[in-house]
Amino acid sequence: MLRRRARRSKQDGSTAFVNCQIRPDPSFPPLVYMTLKNRIRLSVLSMLLLLLIVGGYGYSVLTRLDHRAQYVQKANIYSVELGQQMLWALSGLALEPARPTALPALRRALTREASNITEPGEAALVDSLTQNLADYQGLVDSQAANTARQAELQQLLAQTHRLLTLNLRASARQARAATRAVGAAQTTLLLVVALSAALGVSLVLRLPRIVVRPLGRLSANIALATNPATGARLPVERQDEVGTVAQAFNRVLGQMQDLRTATRAELLMQRNRMASIVQGLDEGLLLIDQNRRIILVNPVASDLLGQPAEALIGRLAADVAQHNEFLQKLLAAEAAATARETPAAPEYTITRHGEDTYYRLSVSPILSFNDVTAQTEFVGHILSLRNVSDFKKLDQVKSNFLATVSHELKTPLASINLSLKLLQDERTDATERQRIAGGIRLETQRLLRMVGELIDVSRLDAGVGIKLNPEPVALALVMDYADDTIMAQLEDKELTLRYELPADLPAVRADLEKTTWVVINLMANAIRYSPAGETIVISAVHHAHLVQVSVRDCGPGIAPEYHERVFKRFAHIPTKDGQKGGSGLGLSISREFITSQGGQLWVESQPGCGSIFHFTLPVV
Repeated sequence: MLRRRARRSKQDGSTAFVNCQIRPDPSFPPLVYMTLKNRIRLSVLSMLLLLLIVGGYGYSVLTRLDHRAQYVQKANIYSVELGQQMLWALSGLALEPARPTALPALRRALTREASNITEPGEAALVDSLTQNLADYQGLVDSQAANTARQAELQQLLAQTHRLLTLNLRASARQARAATRAVGAAQTTLLLVVALSAALGVSLVLRLPRIVVRPLGRLSANIALATNPATGARLPVERQDEVGTVAQAFNRVLGQMQDLRTATRAELLMQRNRMASIVQGLDEGLLLIDQNRRIILVNPVASDLLGQPAEALIGRLAADVAQHNEFLQKLLAAEAAATARETPAAPEYTITRHGEDTYYRLSVSPILSFNDVTAQTEFVGHILSLRNVSDFKKLDQVKSNFLATVSHELKTPLASINLSLKLLQDERTDATERQRIAGGIRLETQRLLRMVGELIDVSRLDAGVGIKLNPEPVALALVMDYADDTIMAQLEDKELTLRYELPADLPAVRADLEKTTWVVINLMANAIRYSPAGETIVISAVHHAHLVQVSVRDCGPGIAPEYHERVFKRFAHIPTKDGQKGGSGLGLSISREFITSQGGQLWVESQPGCGSIFHFTLPVV
């Protein structure tokens, strides 16, 4: 049985397994730990020892039986064979006439028997046979009567039978002893075999348990330790291979937990980063999976659909579209794009706060590679709503620019054309001709200024940059050049130009031509928007290392939200009477000129209070 220790979380009171470790139940008796290798080795050695005991004992029994058999064969059976040879020889001596080889055979067998005496009393018999054989030989040599020789043979025959009987009885006795020894050996072997079998069965039953039980406990501990809810470590309660495995597993588990923590942190960081990117996009993103369920809506898309993301995510797109007209249009466009019915991306116009916003829809399929099937599978669609309002407005601005430029070109050209016709009329007097020529000159200057603006814009767009010739310039000289250029326009509109330039105004480092162009452009705008009879004031102030020049008019003024817009290219700020300015390039080019010389150009204005355009230039 295993026990787990848990630590209560102080924050929420829930049970959290922190540094949890599995500990053995103290009610179990302590184990004498021995390595599994040594246990297996001890078991095998026990079986080997029993096998050696059985084998050694069996070998010793067989050796003793073999020795006993050899002894019986040598001592008794050989004596019996010799006795049979002696009986054969005696039977040959009893024949009439006696067999010639019988006596030598008897003597030879008796001699061999004399050297093979093994039983008690056998030596006396052999000596008696030897004596009787000597007596019989003496009778033969003395050619005694046949009766005497037969009596001696009978005695030899009787003694030979006693010798045979003695050895046969000894053989029987040895056989009985061998039988008893075999029986004792069988009993002993049976006992040893039974003991070996019992030990073998015990090892068969215990050895797997000895090996498997720690592994089973280790497996249970591993199952508990790998449970993410516990976060436990394996108890190292054994100093054997299982303990070594537990220590190694704890090290691996620690490394895996560190890796999991690092991976989780990295995944969380990546998810937060991706979420930040998706949430921060100025495009509307709507993700619909293969089951037609909405799984992602970013804030822009949520705002366009008019519903919070929490109310959209997880719902079927068709269910939401039943109560959302804009989503119905998006789903219809998605279906058309899937069927390749609409080659161009549709656009939608949404009016908010009195301003039109344009969105272009693009539908992209999401494909995922399945490692199991080794195929690319469709998992959904991404509906992207891109804000193309800037492009639409830019297109509108360009259209307005073309219309304005066309009008601006047409008006002076028509005036020039009419003036040329008047010059061709002979009835026109000289004074009138001079006035008409002056008008042609003014219109020509207007055309040249407009063409120059277009050329400057094209150079800036091409990245050529502005070529400057910085030199010390007196602002009074700049004002004289500008005054000569716009004097006719001032007189034509009956405007008064007043200069407020200090006598001690220092020279500035600037490009004379570009700075004069800026002043002329600002004065022309002031003339265009100032009512007849008003006064335009040009002033300058010295501030430390800068000189600030200001051009004040008495026009309708500019609202604060348009103060930066007037410096954009092609920008037009309509007045209350619908009046528009020129090409929308003059102020943009003027700011480029001033900025390139290290200064700034800005405007101060309020509706109905006129406008003041300021620019600064560095002092020499």
